[in-house]
Amino acid sequence: MASTPKPYKTKAKVSVVAEAALIAPYQSLYTNSISVLTSAKNGLSAKAALDFLSLSGFTREEFQDTFKTNVKTIENYVSNASKLDASLSEKLLKSFSLFEKGIEIFGTAKAFHLWLNTPSYGLGNQIPFELMDTITGISLIEEELIRIEYGDLA
Repeated sequence: MASTPKPYKTKAKVSVVAEAALIAPYQSLYTNSISVLTSAKNGLSAKAALDFLSLSGFTREEFQDTFKTNVKTIENYVSNASKLDASLSEKLLKSFSLFEKGIEIFGTAKAFHLWLNTPSYGLGNQIPFELMDTITGISLIEEELIRIEYGDLA
């Protein structure tokens, strides 16, 4: 039974330029595994989670289910200038990297969001979004994006 893709939701339209601006501050933090490890252990600013929420088009509920944290808690962390723990920081960095690749392949975060909510043959007809709650799931989605990028859809 195929599920209906979830709509891309944001409070305001996010332009391609705005998408790039949301990703840019984090790009150097996920260029390689050592960067991810170091940045995650140091902890991202809580603002990174809100930036990802804006970029991704996830609803608050989708964000909370994926990242296992409450958006209200993140907003409190931002107001207190707190940092995120290593686990959440790592998942966010991997997710930013994933969205950068998805935008590169699909053209916009909106188009990538639509693909994330559509069953993928290369992932055993699973919905990619449902795999994003683990680092392994994010890696599997990234591998599928690379296959798509190179036209290897079999």
